[in-house]
Amino acid sequence: MFTGRIHEIGLIESVGANAVEIRAAKSAERLAKGGSLNVAGVQLTAEHVEDDLIRVSVSTETRRRTTFDTTFDEMREPGRRVNLETPLAVGDPLDGHLVQGYVDGVGKVVRVDDDPGLGRRLWIRPPDRFIGKVMAKGSIAVDGVSLTVAEVVKDRFSVALIPSTLAGTTLAALSVGDRVNLESDLVSRLAAGGPASASAHVAKAVAALGWAGHLPGRVGVEKVVRQLAAGGGVMVWDPAREAEGDVIFAGADLRPAAFTFLLTEVYGYPCVPCAPEVLDRLEIPALQGTGDRHGTAFHTPVDLAAATGTGVSAAERAATVRHLARPDSTPADFTAPGHVIPIASRPGLLQERAGHTESTVALCLAAGLPPVGVCCEVMRRDGTMAGAADLEASALRWGLPLVDIDDLRTWL
Repeated sequence: MFTGRIHEIGLIESVGANAVEIRAAKSAERLAKGGSLNVAGVQLTAEHVEDDLIRVSVSTETRRRTTFDTTFDEMREPGRRVNLETPLAVGDPLDGHLVQGYVDGVGKVVRVDDDPGLGRRLWIRPPDRFIGKVMAKGSIAVDGVSLTVAEVVKDRFSVALIPSTLAGTTLAALSVGDRVNLESDLVSRLAAGGPASASAHVAKAVAALGWAGHLPGRVGVEKVVRQLAAGGGVMVWDPAREAEGDVIFAGADLRPAAFTFLLTEVYGYPCVPCAPEVLDRLEIPALQGTGDRHGTAFHTPVDLAAATGTGVSAAERAATVRHLARPDSTPADFTAPGHVIPIASRPGLLQERAGHTESTVALCLAAGLPPVGVCCEVMRRDGTMAGAADLEASALRWGLPLVDIDDLRTWL
């Protein structure tokens, strides 16, 4: 989490195939390997930090969705300047506004008006899908800089750059035709996620800083393992394979309230990832076919044989999952077909397939629990799948830690 208040302007030292080295003494002092850094409005992971040099990784997906797609080659110019901000920590003053470093869209500067003595006004044309998120007097991040929207007119909006902003950021160098990374106000996204007031969501988000929301690197992985071991939920983001995020719970002590939460808040398709030896022992066969296009190994849906209802209620489904996780359960304990959908993980887990199925089982094992859990995709209320920015807002709203699947593969 960031505030949009630029800590320093870094200088590009070198650019590789998927990494950029930045010379930035102040930021290097605050960063460790695996930490996050906001670079020109894009949250990146620090792969190496030494003295005043920081190396950050830049994926193909990041380049595609940001100005890095066309400026990567321009960065090779010696002395290229970029806005930098290190993450907000617990106890830091909340200046600017809450910024995630997830780019919502790329805009184009269409007009620059200078006002001698007062500053400069930029007019920016965002993508059509983004203009509806921009409100006059609301907040917006432009290349990572927290600004107030001055005016919205049809297909464009304006922001005023005061002298201190011009002096302390790279925005002073922008001219007509330049492209900029844009991020909408997190407060509006939090408020849009539920009936509670915006102020209540912001208060919760601020209170959660440091343990909820996106947590990169080894620290984030350790946090989600502890959360899962304590019976809580976690969120895992898969940007490469599915471009989706899942909420995950361990199965051993799954409560009905957790299953209700998946059905009424997360909105996806709850499934029960299991280690393959669990399904073999319980004689739960694989469904015919090759699975979905991501190779998900669906097995025959089951219910708990001892249940007295239809098996579809949250309480009955949670009981079925808990029984699947019991090491002493037997094939006779289940009836089929039912309402709980087991899916088999690959034997090599994340090193063999970097999916949410493998993430669920790997996290359960890392937490010292049986290799059975529940995962459910996060879906927006309009029926579309939640993107990166939506997932961060939901993680803060629900108080869940959020990690990238690549970090799980690296540290588990």
